[in-house]
Amino acid sequence: MRNVKKPWITTLVCLILVFGLIISGCSNTSSNPQTTVSPNTNQNQQVSQSNMDNYVPRLEGNAVVEMTINGSPVTIEVKGEDAPITAGNFVDLVERGFYDGLTFHRVVKDPTPFVAQGGDPQGTGMGGFVNPETKQERRIPLEIKLEGEEKPTYSKALGQQGSRTAMSQPVVLKHERGAVAMARSGMPDSASSQFYFALSDLEFLNGDYAVFGKVTEGMDVIDGIKQGDRIESAKVVSGLENLKK
Repeated sequence: MRNVKKPWITTLVCLILVFGLIISGCSNTSSNPQTTVSPNTNQNQQVSQSNMDNYVPRLEGNAVVEMTINGSPVTIEVKGEDAPITAGNFVDLVERGFYDGLTFHRVVKDPTPFVAQGGDPQGTGMGGFVNPETKQERRIPLEIKLEGEEKPTYSKALGQQGSRTAMSQPVVLKHERGAVAMARSGMPDSASSQFYFALSDLEFLNGDYAVFGKVTEGMDVIDGIKQGDRIESAKVVSGLENLKK
């Protein structure tokens, strides 16, 4: 009987963790109705497959970001070649100094290592980046690139939450240990500034959340993050010339 029950327990734990990832990556739309968007709209741009080549900010190539957390450096390779819009959003926010001083408001390590999530200016899991020019919260489209495809698919969950295409056609950027991806609400195009580090391989998230980079140095620092720890600083150390605004 134990062997029969274990898969159900594992599935239940995964569902609980995913639900937590969804709700902690959203904005409080009830108190900020102006930030509410439909699954296929951005605050500034209509999301469609045809106009993604002109979407900005975007990263046309790769970049390297260094974060200092708990006094130690963490190096992140940002994959603009495979996730240009998601990567561009992150690099733009780093370059603005947006992440400096923000906390990791959600760290899940039990019953199994899951994520360390930060990037919320409110520190509650309900905030995002408000563009000082438009006074509106920037939202970016869900961006998933499948192996064998020239360009990413936008605004559509391709994993367990959606069409499940990613089950038969693997994603290029996977939720492997050390992956960096965007948190979002239940709406595909709701990611703003909140991101998370994958603390273990999280294959069940592939196709539903946009991975845009990977930790190449300092994974021991990531493993040591506790809830409430801060990003002391973040800077782009190479590849800034690939950022288009």
